[in-house]
Amino acid sequence: MGSATTQALAAATAALNAAPSVDLDTARELFAAARIVGGSPQLSGALADPSASGDSRARVITDVFGGAFGATTTSLLTTVVRERWSTAAQLVDGIEELAVRAAAISAPGVDVDGELFSASRLVADNPEVELALGSRLGDDSAKGSLVQTLLAGRASDATILIVSSLVQQPRERRVRQMLSQAMDLVADQRGSIVATVFTATPLQPAQSERLSAVLTQRYGKKVGLNAVIDPSILGGLRVQIADDVIDASVAARLTDLRQRLAG
Repeated sequence: MGSATTQALAAATAALNAAPSVDLDTARELFAAARIVGGSPQLSGALADPSASGDSRARVITDVFGGAFGATTTSLLTTVVRERWSTAAQLVDGIEELAVRAAAISAPGVDVDGELFSASRLVADNPEVELALGSRLGDDSAKGSLVQTLLAGRASDATILIVSSLVQQPRERRVRQMLSQAMDLVADQRGSIVATVFTATPLQPAQSERLSAVLTQRYGKKVGLNAVIDPSILGGLRVQIADDVIDASVAARLTDLRQRLAG
């Protein structure tokens, strides 16, 4: 990610957090904008054109979306295109990131990142579902309908919107990759981070609380836990937070011991 994109994302996120009213419609419209801009090389190129002034790029937003989207969405999109982005593709990614964050804001009392994790596990445990949602040849609207069917009664409207929108605009990304990125964005929007904990048997509530407290102290942010039961680790646990892996599993210790004996 280029420095221009980093600065643009920071400005767009600040504008979102300062917006007087952000609801699920805002998120829905931002996802639609990402889909429209991402589907038109001419439009995305014009909106990311560094040779054009911020005012001229903002006028394009008003001309294309002003009559279709609410005032909050249009204002956010105007802020987005006034910034300079390293590439047109990163501009599209930025709009989509705002959409995910807006969905999180719209559901303050809902464990959206936890629901996204459950959706990711559902996909991981069902190869047919993953194939249907990730196929490049599949109909996008059918993918959205499949998500609605799978998650109805299991997840909030905010989570269903995020998942159904992402699978309809994959842009060369795998389904679980998109859901993982969305989980991280939701957690970041709420001032926390997500740890995936692999254990051979379920953690007891007291164990989860202690682990969360230790990780929170280590990372300086509240750490939420998503648990995965994996008998292959035999015992102990393995924790993954973004690119960090803390492996205290029995399987890892046995592997280390075998390597020492062989060396």
